[in-house]
Amino acid sequence: MANMWGLTVRGICEYQDKILLLKLRSKSAHDAERWEFPGGKVKKGEFFDQALKREYLEETGLEIDIESLYNVIQYDYTACKSNEKIKSIQLIMKVSCESDDVKISEEHDEYGWFSKKEVSEMIQNESLTSAAINAILKD
Repeated sequence: MANMWGLTVRGICEYQDKILLLKLRSKSAHDAERWEFPGGKVKKGEFFDQALKREYLEETGLEIDIESLYNVIQYDYTACKSNEKIKSIQLIMKVSCESDDVKISEEHDEYGWFSKKEVSEMIQNESLTSAAINAILKD
């Protein structure tokens, strides 16, 4: 079967000069205990901006405003349940919020607000998912 293509949206949120990251659960099949930007898959028939707002609310409890496109990356993976090869186009958006009061979902173990220096260190020690590293490192 041919590869399947998917669309994912992620948001880089800065609040008071800190960037929001979520830590994947230790039981996660992919990238367990690594940090990522909030976001997720766009459902069939859903506009990507609405998908990002939905995912942010589900994963963090935060309502966001989408400011601009930051980056576009391709992230390929194998689906856990079906074992299908997925080619995912990820739209990385700059977003803003009015609060840092995060309430994480069961998809993640922790959240944190990190300085740009701390994020750079996380890139160096590979604490971020590869998709998050590719998203933040513009060519």
